[in-house]
Amino acid sequence: MRTDGPDLRHHGDAEVRDDGSALTDLAVNVRSGTPPAWLREVIAGSLDGLAAYPDGREARAAVATRHRLPVERVLLTAGAAEAFVLLARALKVRRPVVVHPQFTEPEAALRDAGHSVGRVVLREEDGFRLDPAAVPEDADLVVVGNPTNPTSVLHPAGAVAGLARPGRTLVVDEAFMDAVPGEREALAGRTDVPGLVVLRSLTKTWGLAGLRIGYVLAAPETVAELERTQPLWPVSTPALAAARACVSPRALAEAAHAAHRITADRAHLVAGLGEFAGAGLRVVSPAHGPFVLVRVPGAAAVRHRLRALGFAVRRGDTFPGLGEEWLRIAVRDRGTTDRLLDALGRVLAEG
Repeated sequence: MRTDGPDLRHHGDAEVRDDGSALTDLAVNVRSGTPPAWLREVIAGSLDGLAAYPDGREARAAVATRHRLPVERVLLTAGAAEAFVLLARALKVRRPVVVHPQFTEPEAALRDAGHSVGRVVLREEDGFRLDPAAVPEDADLVVVGNPTNPTSVLHPAGAVAGLARPGRTLVVDEAFMDAVPGEREALAGRTDVPGLVVLRSLTKTWGLAGLRIGYVLAAPETVAELERTQPLWPVSTPALAAARACVSPRALAEAAHAAHRITADRAHLVAGLGEFAGAGLRVVSPAHGPFVLVRVPGAAAVRHRLRALGFAVRRGDTFPGLGEEWLRIAVRDRGTTDRLLDALGRVLAEG
């Protein structure tokens, strides 16, 4: 894996480790106030079965039902991050391409597996919107996020599906799609797009980053190929219990309600950030994820000053296509946002 360029293995959790544990966390995109009490009870109840080896059949069937797919099109993984490693190791590809700026783990996993990875870097002046024409025709693996971390851009489903080609694997990271009301522009559940692989995470909306649970939706032959690369019993019994619970009708209704609340809270954050336009701060919009990307002069210094005032935000310079003037800020409740905006106003007034 190359060592020049952005640090692909830097993630938001690094901002709140060690001396950052007491900070208000706006660097990690896990929904605050989670997991809910009912989900904690489900997970706790699964502990009685720890003596037995995990059996993922029920959870796999539950995910299949949620997306109206046969179980052969579902693979459970230890978070979406494991899926990227499986794809990098299992698929025989010659020219993988990653669309940036986006979550850096897909490229890191591909490089660790010995692949030479091409980059398609979307442009700020285009609002970081997907340009299908920029993807090389000979790319046989294309990875794109939707909505994209860190830009919060939601690409039209038609544009994303239009990247499919005969002989190409199209990997769409939909880790944050359940934070979009109605999951509009989702490709999960589609079987008419050749080579489509959709990744979903249950860790963000449900506060399960420490449990590690996600899944892959793909053609049966692709699922079988990835499954052969997995170790035995890759998903723990508590994680399987969580997976079943998080795709239940009750959970889907709760997630839908949370998506609308996130939309309102994000609008409040974006409006507040807009008050600092005179200081050179710019928000990438429209935003559709549970986070926003901002460009502000002296972002590194701003981030450090915010830390001193009790807030952790995500540096943006570790994402290919961004630089030192970028920060990612998670959407939180209005009270937390107002405190952040007050602190940010003080920082920017200092110059």
